[in-house]
Amino acid sequence: MAYLSDIEIAQQCKMRPITEIAAAANIDDRYVEQYGKYKAKIDPALLKDVDRKNGKLILVTAITPTPAGEGKTTTTIGLADGLKRIGKNVMVALREPSLGPVFGIKGGAAGGGYAQVVPMEDINLHFTGDFHAIGAANNLLAAMLDNHIQQGNALGIDVRKITWKRCVDMNDRQLRFIVNGLGGKVNGVPREDGFDITVASEIMAVFCLASSITDLKERLSRIIVGYTYDDKPVTAGDLKAVGAMTALLKDAMKPNLVQTLEGTPAFVHGGPFANIAHGCNSVMATRLAMKLGDYAVTEAGFGADLGAEKFLDIKCRMAGLTPDAVVVVATVRALKMHGGLDKKQLATEDLAALERGIPNLLRHVSNIKNVYGLPCVVAVNRFPTDTDAEIDFIIEKCRALGVNTVLSTVWADGGAGGVALAEEVVRLCEAEEGNFTFSYELDGTIEEKIEAVVKKIYGGSGISVLPGAKKQIATLTALGFDKLPVCIAKTQYSFSDDPTKLGAPEDFTVTIKNVKVSAGAGFLVVLTGDIMTMPGLPKSPAAERIDVAEDGTISGLF
Repeated sequence: MAYLSDIEIAQQCKMRPITEIAAAANIDDRYVEQYGKYKAKIDPALLKDVDRKNGKLILVTAITPTPAGEGKTTTTIGLADGLKRIGKNVMVALREPSLGPVFGIKGGAAGGGYAQVVPMEDINLHFTGDFHAIGAANNLLAAMLDNHIQQGNALGIDVRKITWKRCVDMNDRQLRFIVNGLGGKVNGVPREDGFDITVASEIMAVFCLASSITDLKERLSRIIVGYTYDDKPVTAGDLKAVGAMTALLKDAMKPNLVQTLEGTPAFVHGGPFANIAHGCNSVMATRLAMKLGDYAVTEAGFGADLGAEKFLDIKCRMAGLTPDAVVVVATVRALKMHGGLDKKQLATEDLAALERGIPNLLRHVSNIKNVYGLPCVVAVNRFPTDTDAEIDFIIEKCRALGVNTVLSTVWADGGAGGVALAEEVVRLCEAEEGNFTFSYELDGTIEEKIEAVVKKIYGGSGISVLPGAKKQIATLTALGFDKLPVCIAKTQYSFSDDPTKLGAPEDFTVTIKNVKVSAGAGFLVVLTGDIMTMPGLPKSPAAERIDVAEDGTISGLF
C-alpha cells in the first residue's frame, strides 16, 4: 500500500482562515496580528485581560530515542485532536522547527501523517521570522562586543576569554571553529571564534523562559559574553546592548497561532536545544494555551530523562507551572532496539528483545510517577508490524507499575486514533491527584544537584567531576551562581553519558567535563561530553530532495 508523504497530506488539508481559528479559541480580533491567511501572532496582553481559570497542563514525553523513532510530536498533536473529538476545549503548544534539521537528516517538526500542524511548509521554513530575529539579536550582541574591543576596550575584556558566539540557523560544520578580525587594524582584533546554530543560542533559551518584555530585558542584561583580564564577568548590560536587542525581539515574543489538520488551535513558538538548553516551547505560549483551553497539550525534547526533566525541574520551577498528567510515548520497534536488535530486524516479533528493552520505558515511567509524583499514561505508537503479543507484553509490564497503556494510531488515523488516549488523559486529570515535586532543590551545591539527577532520573551510581570542571564549579560558586538549576547536556541516546549503553543501564558514573553559566536563561549548563552546538549536514542531506514547482508548491519536505 502506497502512503502519502507528510507534505502531501498537509497540502491536501483545507485550512480554515486563522481568524476563524482565533475566534474558536475565544481570542478577540484586537489581539490577532495576521501573517497571511493561515498564521497569526497573538498579543500576550491577552494573558492579563482574560479572567479565566487555567486549564489542565498535559506534558507529552517519550522513552530514550532511537533511529526507529517514537513519534512524540505526532502523538502530541493527535492527542489534542482526540481531546477535541470527545468535546474538550483544547489548545496545543509546540516548539518551532529549526532550519538545520529541516535541511539535514531529521526533517521538520510539525508532526506526521494525519497528526500535523499546518501550514506545514511555512512552519518548517521561515514561519513568522522568530528565529531570524533571535539570530539578529544574538549577532548584534556579538558585533557590539567586538566593536567595544576595537574602540579601546574600556571594560578590559580579555579576547582569550570571550564566551559569546555568533549564530546561524543552519547546519554548517565549516563555521564551528574560525579565526576572524583578520586584514589589519581597521578590520578588528584577530581572535579565534565560532558559530552556534540559532537554537543553541542563549538568546533562544532567554526568549522561551521570559514572561514579559520587562523580564526579557532583565534576562538579556544578565547574559555573560566573556571575562575581563582579572576574571570578572562582562554582560550584555555592560555593553549597553539590551535595548536594541529587545527591539529586534519584541514582535517575535508574541506567540504564533496556527492549526492542526483537524482545526485544533495550536501555538508554535520558540525552540531551544534539548541538550544545551531546556528543550521546550516558550513559557508565554504555554501560559496562553492554559488560559484559553480547558486542556493544554505540550511536549519536551528527546526522552523523559532530558526534555521532561528540564521541563519539570527548570521550566515549571521558573514559571510556576504544575502538569496535571504526563504521557510517555513508546514504540515496540524502539524498545526492541533497546533490547539489542538491529534496525533491519524490527519487523519480526521478538519478545525476548522486548523483555531486554522494556526496562527503558519502565524507568521513565517510574521517574514520572515516583520521583516527580505525577499521574502518567503510556502511549504505544503502534506500527503495522507490531504483534498483539508484543503489545500485550508492554501492557502487562506497565500494569505492574500501576500505569495504564493506551494504543495510539494518530499517524494513520488522526484524532480518531487518539480518542482512547484522550479519554485516559481526562480520567487521569479528574481521578488522580498529583503530588508534584522536583528531583532536587536549589539550595544544594552544584555537585549535589547534578548527582541528584544522575541518581534519581538516570539510574546512575554517581558522578566523576574532572579537574577543569571542579575549578569552574568553584568559580561559579564564588560568583553566586550555585543556587541556579542545572541543565545537564548529555547524549540523548542513553540514560548514561555513553550512547552505546541502551535499555536501562545501572552502576554507571557520569563524567562532568565542563560547567558554565547561562546567566540570562537562569541555569547552569553541565556538559558530560562533546555536545555539538553546530551540527553538520549528512552525506545526503534532505536539502537535495526539496524543490519548488512553477506554481510555488514545495515538495520534498518531511
